[in-house]
Amino acid sequence: MTAGPDGALWFTLVHAGVIGRLALPARQFGYVPLDAPGSGPTVITPGPDGALWFCRTHDHRIGRVTVDGDTREFALGGGESGPYGITAGPDGALWFTETTANTIGRITVTGEVTRFPLPVPGAFPSAITAGADGALWCTLNQANALARVTTAGEITTFPLPTEGAAPVGIAAQPDGDAVWFAEIGAGAVGRIDASGGIDEFALPDPAARPHAVAVDAAGACCLTEWGANRLARLTPDGTLLEAPLPAPAAEPHGLTLGPDGAVWAALETGALARVTVSDQD
Repeated sequence: MTAGPDGALWFTLVHAGVIGRLALPARQFGYVPLDAPGSGPTVITPGPDGALWFCRTHDHRIGRVTVDGDTREFALGGGESGPYGITAGPDGALWFTETTANTIGRITVTGEVTRFPLPVPGAFPSAITAGADGALWCTLNQANALARVTTAGEITTFPLPTEGAAPVGIAAQPDGDAVWFAEIGAGAVGRIDASGGIDEFALPDPAARPHAVAVDAAGACCLTEWGANRLARLTPDGTLLEAPLPAPAAEPHGLTLGPDGAVWAALETGALARVTVSDQD
């Protein structure tokens, strides 16, 4: 899920092939069915053109939806590429990961696609974010590493200190050089700086399975604990605040910072959760 340019929250319904919208503050839902119910829409992000862009993982396309609900799709070609993560780049294009093709892709707002193969075989690139350094950063889930990709397509990889960390979610600090990421396999959260220095913060529950991350205005990392049914916030100095979800086995996946100042999470059980954090918490 993500905050849209219209002040609403936009989210994907993977199994239904639908894009959802939650208007704020009215909290009214709207839905945009896609042309293929089995397309598997996953990560969604605001584009540079005022629309929302998303990956269609199951039918290997990139989708676009306007705030008025008009949709368009772009076939990627090249077989079953499995696009998953997507973000707006600093160059006015959208950048995405192709999990099964082992590439990083770039698509312009008019649909022109360029691919950059990863130097590590079977890396399974997952989430991707635009860093404050003008490059793209992504997690290499099966290579136990991160990758930095310049807008010219130059790729540098950074192995993680912990084996089997299996990084997934990634988010850049908006006003600094740090990039935060979730280590779903290690039950930890990591942070990398512009020089490649990596810090890891183990969560109290090693089976928490952190999945999605977002960085708030204070530079803290908000995250979903998929395996522990919690949301959490980790400050740069390692202070952790955890919030259990009231519904059992909710399986929080996607996460975003809402325009209302709250943290919002998408739950596998078919609901959205809202959490507020005060200075006293």
